Amino acid sequence: MNFPLIAVIAATFTIATPLVWAALGAVVNERTGILNLGIEGTMYAGAFVGFFIAATTGSVWMALLAAILAGVLAGALMGVLTVSLGVNQHVAGIGTTLLLVAACDFTNRLLFATGTQTTTEKFDRLFPGSGVFAQYPLTYVGFLLLAPALWWVLRSSGFGLRLNAVGENPEAADAAGIPVAGTRYAALMIGGALMAVGGSFLTVSLLGSFTLDIVSGRGWICIALVIFGRWKVWPVVAGALLFGVADALQLQLAITPLFSQVPNELLIAFPYLVVIAALVIGGRGVRYPGAYLTPYRRA
Repeated sequence: MNFPLIAVIAATFTIATPLVWAALGAVVNERTGILNLGIEGTMYAGAFVGFFIAATTGSVWMALLAAILAGVLAGALMGVLTVSLGVNQHVAGIGTTLLLVAACDFTNRLLFATGTQTTTEKFDRLFPGSGVFAQYPLTYVGFLLLAPALWWVLRSSGFGLRLNAVGENPEAADAAGIPVAGTRYAALMIGGALMAVGGSFLTVSLLGSFTLDIVSGRGWICIALVIFGRWKVWPVVAGALLFGVADALQLQLAITPLFSQVPNELLIAFPYLVVIAALVIGGRGVRYPGAYLTPYRRA
């Protein structure tokens, strides 16, 4: 049996792409001490809005911009709930996810109930074929531009230092003249934009169509990846690739005669079990940001 290594590697990067975008958005959020459980809903909104705009305008670039705007608005909603109102971050995030998923599903059923529009224009692969480099533009941007740029911003830029200061000690940051609320709002909106791009990848790049439950729990996987990566860019990217290779392997094993007797449900669960195992092993002794889950009010 010849194992298709090249196909698995190529699929790994494709599968990991939405996770990289969304998980790095979560890193930006959580560096300020805000846990955003709305990531699943934000990805869902990015996926649907991207699909809808591509279907109505025929422009994938307009679709991508609209998805980014949807992510910014989702982040702003989280900001209103967690920063301005001080709502419990777990409740706010889950509520945001439920709201966005329900709104997208309702709108999708309302607009496309007849099934007349199920496919749209989508981004082409940069290189033809099925090799490792036959990837979509967002894959290249995510791995070669977004990750290095965000690593530098969080490590060396003034904005990144402000994010870290607010996440570690908002009282000290406020005393130093850093606007805590404004910084957290900015982080939530920037992070929301990245999450929505990750969701839009599924519709505007990978599939060219929208289906219910298209995100399929990837947002929750991203939350685990952030903890696994300890809020650092490159370990988070590595975690996304780990999930990607596990998922690519299960897809290949599912069509391999040698594994034909293995229950399909077990193969589908395999990448999620890998992430859980990695989280159990790598998540020990994790040091959370100092102000994690803590709302801030000026005295």
